[in-house]
Amino acid sequence: VVKDLEIYIPLGGLIDIRLEEKRLLKRKTELVDILNKIRNKINNQEFLTRAPENVVQREREKLDEISNELEKLEINLEMMK
Repeated sequence: VVKDLEIYIPLGGLIDIRLEEKRLLKRKTELVDILNKIRNKINNQEFLTRAPENVVQREREKLDEISNELEKLEINLEMMK
């Protein structure tokens, strides 16, 4: 088992590129919405003072994870052009 391994396989002719691009754009919109919600939560002083530290830390970790996923998705979209 290898963590964080990415393999790129040419899929031209195997998948519908337009359909895949549409799917990725939809996912991008979802990720941006999630990121905005997490950022709003982390920037909310009341949340920061009331929430346990482990909850705040988990939100920060989710922010990093979603940001990384969005970055990879944008790279994939760019490679499709």
